[in-house]
Amino acid sequence: MQKDRIGNLLHLHFIVFIWGFTAILGKLISIDSLPLVWYRMGLASLIILVYIGLAKFDLRINKKTLVWFAIGGIVVALHWVTFFLAIKVSTVSVALAMMSTGAFFTALMEPFWYGRKIIGYEVFFGLLVMIGLYLIFRVESQYAYGMVIALVSAFLAAVFALINGKLVKTHKPSIISFYELGIGVLFLSLVLGVSGKFTRDFFDLNTMDWTYLMVLALICTAYAFIASVKIMRVLTPYTVMLTTNLEPVYGIILAWLIFGTDEKMNPLFYVGAAIILLTVIANGILKNRKI
Repeated sequence: MQKDRIGNLLHLHFIVFIWGFTAILGKLISIDSLPLVWYRMGLASLIILVYIGLAKFDLRINKKTLVWFAIGGIVVALHWVTFFLAIKVSTVSVALAMMSTGAFFTALMEPFWYGRKIIGYEVFFGLLVMIGLYLIFRVESQYAYGMVIALVSAFLAAVFALINGKLVKTHKPSIISFYELGIGVLFLSLVLGVSGKFTRDFFDLNTMDWTYLMVLALICTAYAFIASVKIMRVLTPYTVMLTTNLEPVYGIILAWLIFGTDEKMNPLFYVGAAIILLTVIANGILKNRKI
């Protein structure tokens, strides 16, 4: 049992490492964020559909569930578009530092979503996060636009997590993922169609972009999602939550190694990022003790 737990913990770290690598791929892929996400969601939804077919899961759902899937799909599509846009207009490190606030946005919205009282330490932690953000904005102000976009993306990620937190209680994660990804593709197709972006050039990608997109869809999206769900059957949500918070750390280290000086930030940037990350972890620890 202990050996099985250690194996799953190592597997989880590998998955979190893959999630951190997603930001690297976003920087390497040459196309804009909107078509990038269209390809990612489209390819991943097809891959998950094959998985569902092999597992012989029932795809039938009621109208009310379809509405929630539609909302989730549109939210995650906007989350990914803003995430990759933030990377392209700033740096991987800046975008990931801002994205680490997502877990805290979730904590702040939970009282309203689940109808509970606000806890005192959540307000205190909120102030600490603001201090961390202030330090980052102060020393990397040239990336202010990217930071704002990344914060919007983090907020959308929190909304998406709250929606799926309820859906996953009554539906298989692969079914949720297929519908949300599929509806997200339809939503982005509508946006692209209205804006006249569906041209011959849209589908004319170079070999490296296709390679990176396949890695992004197959490994960083479909595989990582399904594997993380299976791991949750062995590890506690608390362990998963703490390990997942290492995603920006892995991503920032990878960005530094791959892109070199382009990803070197002012020392105060790392102080601010550390404050945000440690605050999110401390919030998780206190919540776990309350359970």
